[in-house]
Amino acid sequence: MNDFSSSFGIPAIADSSVNRALFIRRTYLLLAFAIAAFILVEAFLFVSGAANLIASAIFTGGSLGWLLVLGLFMGVSFLANRWATSETSVLTQYMGLGVFIIAEAVIFVPLIMISIYFSGDPTVLVKAGIVTLGLFLGITATVFITRSDFSFLGPILAIGGFVALGFIAASAIFGFSLGTLFAFVMVAFAGSAILYETSNVLHRFNTNQHVAAALTLFASVALLFWYVLSILNRRN
Repeated sequence: MNDFSSSFGIPAIADSSVNRALFIRRTYLLLAFAIAAFILVEAFLFVSGAANLIASAIFTGGSLGWLLVLGLFMGVSFLANRWATSETSVLTQYMGLGVFIIAEAVIFVPLIMISIYFSGDPTVLVKAGIVTLGLFLGITATVFITRSDFSFLGPILAIGGFVALGFIAASAIFGFSLGTLFAFVMVAFAGSAILYETSNVLHRFNTNQHVAAALTLFASVALLFWYVLSILNRRN
């Protein structure tokens, strides 16, 4: 889960337009690279057979397995975010992004396996990707066209994130399904997170923080894809 209360130092408005444009270009190129790397890592996990081992370990563990995975993912996400925002080394920043991409690929294994083998729709992953891309482009265009500052969403997203984690943990512990309504709410949450992060790219991030900016956007896009795919799986 993103740290929606992060401080980004000197606001972007203090930077030159040339530096800001270069920063934005680097951020979105790195985001595209992160998405491509995620797809390649995910494909490797399935081709190599590692995905079967990961899914088996999670499914065998039941509720405890999911809670353990969630806890590990949150820990890795925190570490990756710390590295990505490091001001001591550019290499450390890229290592943070790389670790986060791998962690996302691992946690997506069970959902993608369900989509491939049990959804009944061989194109469900492509459909989810198209829907996610469309929503992302629409939200991004809204921010860049209006030039609005959505930083006020930070505290709201932070509280909403903790509430969502509480529901997810309760679902794993007590064994109840969160249902389609929760998935739609989380799609709205992820969309709001993209709105917030895109606004930060435009107004808040310093121009040397393209790795951290790309990581936060990637995390929000991945969250959006997760719940779009979950909704499509339920429809099938």
